[in-house]
Amino acid sequence: MPKNAALILAAGKGTRMHSDRPKVLQTLLGEPMLACVLEALRPVFAEDVWLVAGHRAEMVKAAFPEVPCVLQEQQLGTGHALMQALPALTKAGYTHLLVVNGDAPLLSEGLVRQFLAEAVGADLAFATIDLDSPGAYGRVVREGDDVRAIVEAKDYDPALYGPPTGEVNAGMYYCALDAVESLLPRLDNANKSGEYYITDLIGLAVAEKYDVQGVRCGRDDGLMGVNSPLELERMEEALRERRVHDLLASGVIIHAAASVRVGPLAHVEAGAEITGPCEIYGRSRVLRGASIASHCVLRDSVVSGGARIHSFSHLEGAEVGEGALVGPYARLRPGAVLEAQSHVGNFVELKKTRLGQGAKANHLSYLGDAEIGAGSNIGAGTITCNYDGKNKHLTRIGQRAFIGSNTALVAPVSVGDEALVGAGSVITHDVPAGELGIAREKQKNLPRRKP
Repeated sequence: MPKNAALILAAGKGTRMHSDRPKVLQTLLGEPMLACVLEALRPVFAEDVWLVAGHRAEMVKAAFPEVPCVLQEQQLGTGHALMQALPALTKAGYTHLLVVNGDAPLLSEGLVRQFLAEAVGADLAFATIDLDSPGAYGRVVREGDDVRAIVEAKDYDPALYGPPTGEVNAGMYYCALDAVESLLPRLDNANKSGEYYITDLIGLAVAEKYDVQGVRCGRDDGLMGVNSPLELERMEEALRERRVHDLLASGVIIHAAASVRVGPLAHVEAGAEITGPCEIYGRSRVLRGASIASHCVLRDSVVSGGARIHSFSHLEGAEVGEGALVGPYARLRPGAVLEAQSHVGNFVELKKTRLGQGAKANHLSYLGDAEIGAGSNIGAGTITCNYDGKNKHLTRIGQRAFIGSNTALVAPVSVGDEALVGAGSVITHDVPAGELGIAREKQKNLPRRKP
């Protein structure tokens, strides 16, 4: 049985991006384009996905530390990248390899599976697409239906190969490693770029009578690459439209769909409702029955069924329980957890804080590093003073406690179950369960000075 792996070519500089970041780390809908490619490959290859990194390789490795990586110290072309990776791949026992470019963020699992199904049995297969304006893509040369070669655009001579047909190399290959191992030493860089091209393997394989297949993929844009900021923007919009279309088709209710942005790693269940403009990024999950109003931004957050996120709320690394209410104008930072039926209202910020079932913080409060029990009420203007200039400290509030407005809780401090804190207090000591805590200067009324 063949043992398959996938290899992503991610070593290029991306000069036309005019960025200090490697091209494959440029983002679409909040994710590096390399993450999009990985998402398409992992359902097919599981952990057998490898990278070739070169330019700013340390940045690529840091972004994807879980992916085995081969270093291409000198970027001498795609064929050279394969030369660098081949020893590690054969040592790992792989017999067949899928090679894709790391700058193809619209690549999909379905397209990968379709290509592999048609490539089975070939010694070397590659995907082709038809373009009205082929640009810099390598031209496919055929005799009838038989592939003869791929010729890079800058090296294509119509006098030798005939007029171009618009069929171009899409940059996805499937090959038997024993065939590649015999052909790679014969690659040369006698071309205008002075590079070693994977595409030259096609002509070499044809000459050696290997079974070579050019798999036609029509006009599928899933194989298109990104080379400039203009192409990045166009690709991002295409990805956005695809994501929204797929969500609508699955049963998600989306209003003002043209202004909704859902990242490639985010999951929105059928029966959820979203109103644009809205942004949902990272590995966020919006469950059935949840509602996200306009002008909200979610990243790596979970919104449970029946929860409502009102307009202009920002959630990052937060969990919102069933039936909970958030906003408008709320900010939930990493570690914020709202249990079922709890409320966070306008201009309330939570950081690393758990709000118990049915608890409420409805107005103008900052709650950081806190545990708040079920049914408690946090009055407007309440602040947990969690930072002493060096360390963060915890505030604990029990069940059914009542914190009066404009209270400062100086951590570490605890307020017991059913305790009451008077408005305007600065609490520096624990308030036992069931007791009233007041810490404010006694009011004085003095004669008003006359003008």
